[in-house]
Amino acid sequence: MTTLYLVRHCQAEGNIYRRIHGVTDSLVTPLGRRQIAALAERFRDVPVDALYASNLRRTRETAGAILKYHDLPLRIEPRLHELDTGVWEDRPFGDVAHEDPQSLWRFNNDPAAWSVEGSEPYAALQRRMRETVGELVARHRGQTVVCVSHGMAIRSLLASWLELPSSDIRSLPHGDNTAVSLISFDDGDTPRVEYINDTAHLPEALSTFARQSWWKGGKSPDPGNVYFRPLDPERYPRTYVEYYRKTWEAVHGSLDGFCPQYYLSAAIRHVKAEPRALMTIHRPAGEAVGVIELDPQRGRFAGYGWICLCYVEEPDRRSLLGIQLIGHAVSYFRALGRSSLRLTVYEGNEAARKFYESAEFAVVGEEEGTRGRLLVMEKKI
Repeated sequence: MTTLYLVRHCQAEGNIYRRIHGVTDSLVTPLGRRQIAALAERFRDVPVDALYASNLRRTRETAGAILKYHDLPLRIEPRLHELDTGVWEDRPFGDVAHEDPQSLWRFNNDPAAWSVEGSEPYAALQRRMRETVGELVARHRGQTVVCVSHGMAIRSLLASWLELPSSDIRSLPHGDNTAVSLISFDDGDTPRVEYINDTAHLPEALSTFARQSWWKGGKSPDPGNVYFRPLDPERYPRTYVEYYRKTWEAVHGSLDGFCPQYYLSAAIRHVKAEPRALMTIHRPAGEAVGVIELDPQRGRFAGYGWICLCYVEEPDRRSLLGIQLIGHAVSYFRALGRSSLRLTVYEGNEAARKFYESAEFAVVGEEEGTRGRLLVMEKKI
């Protein structure tokens, strides 16, 4: 008998930034690394003869879980990569849901009916995964094989083996990060699905899905996704100043030292250099709940990108929306070739410091601010 384990990669940036990362090569998150450790314990005593992963970083690192207790080579198989979503790559899910909800509905509910410019057809994805995994199973007949791949890629393959039409794909659950599916082959190449998307190795504290709701389905837009819109501070100065006022007051407890014209002038300069430098985020119903401002010029020669302002309205600060603002900064500055992000936090602002530390910022220096000492924090991207 040949045994095949299909493993979805651990949590990566696309999962927390809520951006569409098909073939986008994103980094593993701190939670993702803990998921890998849990996956390693699951496979500790499972005999494994061959290990394959796609060429993307998140699957290669996830495969390290198997290597912790098994002395075997990791073989890179590029054909195990995720669905290429074409012009949707690295776009926020919230943007797509706001601008083209019907296409996103088809993507989630009937992917064979979905297509955007430059995307890989669902039928081609199924064919690629069937042929690739079929070759690997034939190559290791009578052995145990682990293939680390991606959510849509694995789901399409399982749907093909279960003879599930695209229009019924909702009946096949999504797999959490590091979910494991087991398939056996008794004679020839006929698969028998033993179980799907098992996460017995993940306590709730390590589950990505425990923090999100999109995977449950439903007709309403995912409340955890926000969409981004540029803000022109020259045209809407009061809106911009109000955001900065609330930020200042939340940090300092008063408006002492607040100079709106100074910050407004800087924002106008940033937006003239790059319209995406100042973006507001909105709930699906349209309510604005936060803002991020970037300085496109600062740090360009030193290789870092600068975040001037990152603010989420108080009722939404526990809703994981702030990390989507950081995702915008990562996407923008990474495309420019910057290797890190920097920002400052007032020394006494413990809530902000803890948030940025959870997003993998670390203190790298200090500056003097108008109201006290500023901590310079940096995140590698």
